[in-house]
Amino acid sequence: MPLIPAEPTPPDSIVLIHGMWLTPRSWEQWADRYRHAGFRVLTPAWPGMEEEVEEVRRDPAALADLNITQIVDHYEGIVRSLDKPPIIMGHCFGGAFTQLLLDRGLGAAGVAIDTAPIKGVLPLPMSTVKASLPVLRNPINRHRAVPLPFDQFHHRFTNTMSRDEAERIYHRYAVPAAGNVLFEAALANLNPRTALRVDFGNDRRAPLLLIADGADRVAPPAISKATAGRYRKSTAITGYKEFPGRPHYTLGQAGWEEVADYALTWACQAAKSRRPLPSNP
Repeated sequence: MPLIPAEPTPPDSIVLIHGMWLTPRSWEQWADRYRHAGFRVLTPAWPGMEEEVEEVRRDPAALADLNITQIVDHYEGIVRSLDKPPIIMGHCFGGAFTQLLLDRGLGAAGVAIDTAPIKGVLPLPMSTVKASLPVLRNPINRHRAVPLPFDQFHHRFTNTMSRDEAERIYHRYAVPAAGNVLFEAALANLNPRTALRVDFGNDRRAPLLLIADGADRVAPPAISKATAGRYRKSTAITGYKEFPGRPHYTLGQAGWEEVADYALTWACQAAKSRRPLPSNP
């Protein structure tokens, strides 16, 4: 009699990975919601960003030479320390790091929200280029932590919100960017050894959901759509969902609960599914 594979153990933990110009505090509402749903939620910072927002702003020196390999290795250690594979969710660069972790065989499921592009994803909308220019226009910034002025933050992260609401978000969440990480990403498609690469044909990786926001000026839907398309060569589960009218900072805009609930429901279902789930490319 053939052996019947055991049902996958449902994940009981969620690891949330923040993006560029933000810290783990950006997840505070999602983390509370997921904890109330019964999950253990971890919101670890990128290396050197463990302090509160105000302290990172005051002294961002630890970000100056941070690189992608250091960040992803850091999260790999956290994920491997857990008793069971967690759901991994990331926003912006955190979405790219989520994909790298899944490609390493980690996680029960992954969700990449407004993901930064990884190697092999060619669409680069002009708004994405403009969002990176405060750092990339000056090569010296490769070894600096670079702040984003409020007006630029409002235009790129919170463009669908009022100025008052955007100012509140900026003062609570925004920190300087790790310049070296942005330079690595900008050169990823030219660098055969870039850390931002995955095996798009990896059939053994955990399910991955790509979430895009229709009004995002930092990582417009074209990036997530193209990323989902590259994974079509794999039999691993890949989904795509777009939320119209939402900005890059979808984590805190009114209605964020719908995005958070969709992400968690999809990840939980996909983690126990043996068949690809429907998506809406």
